[in-house]
Amino acid sequence: MPGDATITTVSANPSPSPENSPVLLRAVAREVEEFVSTAGWDQGLQLFALVPTAELLAQQPELTGQLDPEASPLTPIAQDELPDADLADALLGIVWPDAVAGCALAQEILVLPPEAEEKLRAEELGDEEARAFAAAHPQRREARLVAAVLRDGTAACVLHLRGNTEMPDEVVEHPELAPNLTNALLETFKP
Repeated sequence: MPGDATITTVSANPSPSPENSPVLLRAVAREVEEFVSTAGWDQGLQLFALVPTAELLAQQPELTGQLDPEASPLTPIAQDELPDADLADALLGIVWPDAVAGCALAQEILVLPPEAEEKLRAEELGDEEARAFAAAHPQRREARLVAAVLRDGTAACVLHLRGNTEMPDEVVEHPELAPNLTNALLETFKP
């Protein structure tokens, strides 16, 4: 796993079997978002390895009092900070050991209304110009996106839209909120 780790447990279904993988992964993605939220906004990219809790306890029995594989079948382990510059390049360099069942990535993004996104696509702007356009748009919303995947291809996404004086925080969940990102995360598990 890339770098030092911070352990946080998740509450989820008791068994990480294939039939409940989507439910389990949604719970893990929500828990990662809640964990990241405790540090507030304006954070960099954060990557987590998702390790079966039972295997983690077998390797590190001193964690027995802190982790419960029945209550939390997967344990997210925070990895070293990723560079903000080029996420695609950073992900290309990641190779997970077999003990890692999946991963989750938390990143802050700007969400634009549909008509602004259409204009952005139509203008075919480069990355820097697109970021400047989004940052200057009067209807932009800051958000935190957590995308999580398992080796079996299961994906989950949580989008936490930051509230303001006119609207409260909102949380949206759907496995296809960020298909390019979940596909990129799945690529980190390919040989």
